[in-house]
Amino acid sequence: MSTASIYRAVVGDALGRARSTSGPIAHLDIGAGRGELIGALAHALPITSSACDFHTERFAAAGVECIQCNFDRAPLPYGDNQFDLVTSSEVIEHLENFRALLRESHRVLRNGGLLVLTTPNVLNTASRVRYLVSGFANLFGPLPVRNDKLYSTGGHLSPIALFYLGHALLDSGFVDIVVDIDKVQKTSVAWLVFLYPFIAIGKWRFLSRERNRYKTITAENEWLVTKHFSWRILVGRTIVVSALKRC
Repeated sequence: MSTASIYRAVVGDALGRARSTSGPIAHLDIGAGRGELIGALAHALPITSSACDFHTERFAAAGVECIQCNFDRAPLPYGDNQFDLVTSSEVIEHLENFRALLRESHRVLRNGGLLVLTTPNVLNTASRVRYLVSGFANLFGPLPVRNDKLYSTGGHLSPIALFYLGHALLDSGFVDIVVDIDKVQKTSVAWLVFLYPFIAIGKWRFLSRERNRYKTITAENEWLVTKHFSWRILVGRTIVVSALKRC
C-alpha cells in the first residue's frame, strides 16, 4: 500500500522527466487504488488522467474514470501509443506476472513516454536479515488462500529484487532507467552499521566469482548487479524506478 512519501517520490520523478508535445500530459495510473496519486500529480503537473484497477469500488478521484482490469488475466484496456506518462505505485508485487504488465505499459506509452513505478525494496539490510532468519523478505509473508483482496500487504505475491525489475524493463524495450528510493529506513541503517564488514566481503567474493568463474556479469547488466550493494538500496524502504520508451 502506498504512502505519502512514495507519492512524493513518484511526483518528483514525473516532474523531472514527463513531457508532452501536445497540451496536457496524458497520464495513466495502473492500480490506482483510491486515486491519491492522481490527485498529487494533478497538483504538480498539467495532466489528464485515466485509471484502472482490479478493485474499482475503492476509487474516489473526482472526474476520472477507473476501468476494472485484472492485470494477470487481460491486457490493459487502452490503445497503443496513448499516454505520455504511466504510473504504477505498489502494484507489481501483487501480480503473478509483472513482466507482462511492463510490456503492456510500454505498448500504451507514446515514444519518449515515461513509466514510473514503485515496489517494496526487498534488498534493504533489514529485509536481508529477515529473509536470513525466516525465508520471507520485508512486507512479504505467509499468504491467505483463495483471497481476492490483493490490494493489501497480505496480497504481496512477488518479491522483486532490483536486478530483475531492471532486467524486465530493458527486455520490455525501456531505456534510461533511473533508480531511487522513497525514504531511508532507520532499521536498515542500524543493521548496516553492524553488518557492513560482512556485506563488503560478500560483495567482493560474489562479484569475483560471477565475473571470473560463471561469466554472468556483462557490460549491459553490471550496473544493475552492483546497485544491489549501493547505499540507497541497502537502506531504502521502497524503490522508485522510472524509465523511458525509446523515441
